[in-house]
Amino acid sequence: MSLIALFFLFAYIGFCVIGGGLVGISIMQQELIPRGLITESDFYAMIAVAESTPGPIGVNMATFIGYKLHGVLGGIVLTAGLVLPSFVVIVLIAAFAKSLKENTLVKKSLYGIRASATGMIAVAAWGILSITILNRSAISSLDFKHVLNIPQLIFFVASLALMRSVKKLHPIMFVVAGAVFGILFL
Repeated sequence: MSLIALFFLFAYIGFCVIGGGLVGISIMQQELIPRGLITESDFYAMIAVAESTPGPIGVNMATFIGYKLHGVLGGIVLTAGLVLPSFVVIVLIAAFAKSLKENTLVKKSLYGIRASATGMIAVAAWGILSITILNRSAISSLDFKHVLNIPQLIFFVASLALMRSVKKLHPIMFVVAGAVFGILFL
């Protein structure tokens, strides 16, 4: 796909990502994988890298995907495509902020957008969870004894329990623990 076409694709993604960067994961998945621009496993690996590097996940993903497809220029162009719609929307909102602040139609539409964004984040989370916890080859071959990736499931549940019970642990601790777990057990 040409760089200009990718720019407009990422501008479309950026326009749809009103609910935040996590919503963008679902849209990127729906737009990039079926077109063959990136494999599903590469996509989920990029999510892991994008989450563990500084900056917004959507911007990191656009940069990584752009770099993978077209080098440094691709990273710059796709990142610009992703952030340009948000920039334009923010400028327009700033221009009309006083009149929009009390508009009931705007308030109601934002509540609807929040609900939609929550659903899109759930779809993206399920995609990540299923590729991590479920053994897809066992499912397709109907080998139900090996459907769950037990080590990943145990690590996931332990991490979740730890996050819920110990609120003061820094997220980088989980990133490092996940990397060590992957090196040692996967």
